[in-house]
Amino acid sequence: MQTSEARGEPAQAAPLRRADARRNHERVVAAAIEVFAEFGPQATVPQIAARAGVGKATVYRSFPAKEDLVEAIAQLRLEELKRDTEAALGETGPERAFHAYVLRLFENLARDRLLAGRLAEATSPAAGSVLTVLTELMQAAKVSGTVREDATLLDLRVILCGAALQLMTVAERDPAVWRRYGELVLQALRP
Repeated sequence: MQTSEARGEPAQAAPLRRADARRNHERVVAAAIEVFAEFGPQATVPQIAARAGVGKATVYRSFPAKEDLVEAIAQLRLEELKRDTEAALGETGPERAFHAYVLRLFENLARDRLLAGRLAEATSPAAGSVLTVLTELMQAAKVSGTVREDATLLDLRVILCGAALQLMTVAERDPAVWRRYGELVLQALRP
């Protein structure tokens, strides 16, 4: 096996390439966050590569399939959403926590087409974890009497995900409008 020096390359070429690959990966992720937020899961790898200033092959080196990239970015956005909503989860009383979480969720979905789409589909792991938190908060609010006793996870999914899907379908981007529909979801679940 030839060393890098034997191939006419400086000894540091391999570590520099790894650092360059890491930078390219970070550029791809940053670009994917922006492009998916703007266009949702319909965004294309060429759009992401162009925004990152790299070739499509560079994107596919890190993410062999577009779905891998979609889910990775959805997970990243979900982690950001969790950090954004920690304050909501710390609200005094389960009714206030549920209320604050739903409203913050709708505000986040207004800005992020990918996350809104994943939640509306309710098929990805990212959507599953949001729905788990929502279900736990809804159950606690039911015990406190601020959510209908007969409200189910299916009710929550239909009302909340349905609103998100329709807002995406009509291309609504105003966070105030999304927040209004968050309020309507909460009203629909009140006793």
